[in-house]
Amino acid sequence: MSTDREAFAQDWIEAWNAHDLERILSHYAEDVVLTSPIAARRLGDPRGTVRGKAALRDYFAAGLAARPDLRFALRRAHHGVGSLCLAYETGDGRRAAELMEFNDAGEVSRVVATYAS
Repeated sequence: MSTDREAFAQDWIEAWNAHDLERILSHYAEDVVLTSPIAARRLGDPRGTVRGKAALRDYFAAGLAARPDLRFALRRAHHGVGSLCLAYETGDGRRAAELMEFNDAGEVSRVVATYAS
């Protein structure tokens, strides 16, 4: 994995663990699209899609407020062509992986979040 992607993965985890919303959002493009089963549940929409950075801000802010003890531990980072998949575990032992695709500016433009049962 490239050093840039390693640094991205570390900074992404640290931003979440610091509950620093602006730092978290700094990783994402203005036109980001995130799809997640948690979004489906929270938004009451089976598509589970959050579109745009403004909507992502609201979604992440609500998640941080709901889980003030939220912590992530990076387990693996897999890189692809223009993409990165981060496998991590939450402080309460839930396992997750997020496939992130990057735009030409190096910002996350698309995310597909998955969670172990």
